[in-house]
Formats: sequence, structure tokens, C-alpha cells
Amino acid sequence: MQRIAVLTSGGDSPGMNAAIRAVVRKAIYHGLEVIGIQRGFSGFIEADMGPMNLGSVADIIHRGGTILRTARSEEFKTSRGRARAFENVERYGIQGLVVIGGDGSFRGAEIFHNEYNIPVIGVPGTIDNDISGTEYSIGFDTAINTVVEAINKIRDTATSHERTFILEVMGRESGYIALMAGLAGGAESILIPELNFSINDVCEKLYRGYKRGKLHSIIVVAEGAASGIDISKQIKEQTGLETKVTILGHLQRGGTPTAFDRILASRMGAKAVELLMSSYVKHMVGMVEGRIVAAPLEAAFEEKKPIDLEVYNLAGILSI
Repeated sequence: MQRIAVLTSGGDSPGMNAAIRAVVRKAIYHGLEVIGIQRGFSGFIEADMGPMNLGSVADIIHRGGTILRTARSEEFKTSRGRARAFENVERYGIQGLVVIGGDGSFRGAEIFHNEYNIPVIGVPGTIDNDISGTEYSIGFDTAINTVVEAINKIRDTATSHERTFILEVMGRESGYIALMAGLAGGAESILIPELNFSINDVCEKLYRGYKRGKLHSIIVVAEGAASGIDISKQIKEQTGLETKVTILGHLQRGGTPTAFDRILASRMGAKAVELLMSSYVKHMVGMVEGRIVAAPLEAAFEEKKPIDLEVYNLAGILSI
């Protein structure tokens, strides 16, 4: 193998740049050439790509987002779009592809490999941490630290005004951000899409807190579980308590990656190059028990990653 390509796809996540840097520098160290593809699969189709060198990735390990930019491509979901991408594989002499992104990006990479037999390695980069086959994905640690910082600041105001605050976070299908940030931030209630909840239980917990003299309450809700505004209205109807809602939105995707995410991304990016050089053809890298390992690419999306019920139950116990 002499020339590989790298792209970032789907939603951006802090640490993607550290992964790109690792791919480029690890490849060059071993004598490989690297092509950087701009704007994900869209750039792959449109030949928006070019060679990368050591200087291309200088001074980016601390930067959020992705220097290769990212996009979602409807055209790549068609056989015609993938055929155009393969034309660019031949044009640029690409012999292996590293895809940094989430399960949707991995699905596209798998289909592309099955059709054209191009070796592909997936590097999990998503703040949702919803990819099976890895305990952590790039960007998750930074995202939950962003949420915890918001909880800390909201708590100051909540205490001063003796109010309940609802913090709505990202997670349409995965509650990992809400769960881990809620545990770390000491939230009274954590609402996630994986588990049903009762608004009566939420209100009862609020009552118990106020009866024992609690000055405030924090509720963290994943967007896929419920709307923070709707929860606020239901609490008002049942208890008469005024609540305030903060929706963090895309704020969670940005910012300087934490040390954990930089290290994880560096290890995963380097491992992806090693796998291509070792003739792996359709795999992803992941972290399992602290080790960076390889798994079949389809492991990312064949089964939904389960929520950690032990952590969820612990959060409930500690919030009593």
C-alpha cells in the first residue's frame, strides 16, 4: 500500500483534528502518501481532495471541528454517486480509506467497500458515543465536560432563585451525554430515550427535595427522550413550580478537545493506518478495556449500543 485517503463525515466532534493528524503523520512515518478529502463523501464524489504533508496537520491537535470539513451526502447513498467516488479513487490512486465519523458514515464506507473492494477503516467520531464496538468515541468526553460546565453555571442561578432548571442536551437516539453529564453534574433526574420515564416520578422527586429544604433542582433531558419545554409545562401543571429551560444544542459539538479525546483520537488514528498496512479491509477501531482494538465495521451498527444500566441506577440513588 502506497497511498491512502482520509475524510471526516457526518456531525463534527472535538478531537477529529487530532485523529486526522495521527493518520497523516503515522502514514508518512511509514512512507505512505496521504490524500485529504474535503467535505466528507460529498468531496469524495466531487474530487475535492489533495495531498497532505506534515505541515498540513501542524498545530491542529488542540482545535475543535475538522480541518477537512464535513457534510452529509445524499448522493453518496446512490449507486451513481458511489460510482463517481470510485472514479476519483482510480484517478488519485487511492488504495485505502480512513473514514472518521459515526455509524451512518460507517454504513456508507461498508457499502462502498462491498461494491468496489476498497479497504476501509472506520474511526468512531461522534459526541453521542452511540457506536457499538467501542467504549468511547472521539468527542464524547469533551461534550460531557461542556454539559457539566453548563450544569455548574446553571446551578448557581438555580440556587440563588430557588428554582428548578431543565437542561436539554443532544441525543436523539442515545442518552449517553445526558446520563454521564447528569451523573457528573449531580442532576436530580436524568431522562433518556432508552428508558421510559414517568413525569409523576419526576415531580415526586422534586417534592421530596423541597420538603427537606433543597434550594434547587436540576433535570437533564436528552432531546430524544422529551422536549425540555414540554417537561417544563408538565411540571408546572402538576406541581405549580416554575421551571426554566436551557437548550444547549450545537454548543456541545464545539470547543477545544479534552486531553482524553486528544489521546484517544491520536491512538485511534494511528491504529487505523496500522490496520490498512496489515491488510485489514473492512474494519473499525475501538477502545475496549483501555486497549485500541479492531472490530468488523458492521459491529458499529448491527446492534444498538446499550445504555449502562448500572450507571443509570447509580445516578438515581445518588440523586435521592
